[in-house]
Amino acid sequence: MAGRIRDEDVALVRERSKVDEVVGEYVTLKRAGGASLKGLCPFHDEKSPSFNVNAARGYWHCFGCGEGGDVISFIIKMDHLSFAEAVEKLAHRSGVQLRYEESGTAPNRQKGERTRLVEAHAEAEKFYQAQLATDQAKTGRDFLTERGFDAQAAASFGVGYSPQGWDGLITHLRAKGFQDREILTAGLAVEGQRGLYDRFRGRLMWPIRDLAGDTVGFGARKLYDDDQGPKYLNTPETPIYKKSQVLYGLDVAKRDVARSRQAVVVEGYTDVMACHLAGVTTAVATCGTAFGSE
Repeated sequence: MAGRIRDEDVALVRERSKVDEVVGEYVTLKRAGGASLKGLCPFHDEKSPSFNVNAARGYWHCFGCGEGGDVISFIIKMDHLSFAEAVEKLAHRSGVQLRYEESGTAPNRQKGERTRLVEAHAEAEKFYQAQLATDQAKTGRDFLTERGFDAQAAASFGVGYSPQGWDGLITHLRAKGFQDREILTAGLAVEGQRGLYDRFRGRLMWPIRDLAGDTVGFGARKLYDDDQGPKYLNTPETPIYKKSQVLYGLDVAKRDVARSRQAVVVEGYTDVMACHLAGVTTAVATCGTAFGSE
């Protein structure tokens, strides 16, 4: 792991990460006079808003459950991250280049594992989206068209296509400066007897995002009869993807879910797309076959 994040960089992340803007990505906030905002607490069930954010002082506090803190502590609690992971997430959001105390690690490790894995997924998402426009992806486009989704709908949900070759994504990520170890850790490749090969091949790809909108995994639907794999193939458990902690579509549904205090849980990715396009903006789907104990 990279060394300890420098204190001055942590302070800069706090300064650039406005607490009202960050919290507002998770909670619907309304003006409550002066620099204060109010909303329903995301950490306990309530019908009357007791969750307060003070933009001028940079802190939040819930008078109902007693939770409170600064912007970093909010992300720690909301996204179940460590302190370093929360700082890295906010740094990525606010464009802060973090520096780490010397620990003898390789240069790419200095950015922190979470940041590198999120960046790898962002690059993979762009790659898959570009592939959807190729001749090879016609079967995938036909699949979407038959279900009533046009190019605009596919783009709005980030749908892409993974080419049928063995190393298309790996070659692309290597060219972007990612190491094989990072590609493996991200769950984007599998290690075989002859080296790495792409985990997802010849499939429609849906990016799975966390609450902050970072792509942390993919759901892949097979398209061809000669594909011996499962109908749906998901990213395995990784340092940034825990399927029991992620709901597909919650990144776009979170505001309406918070407002209505309920979510419509549907079966799959296309069901979420259809619901949102039909105006059911609280639709989400699990990233597995069943709910976990969490």
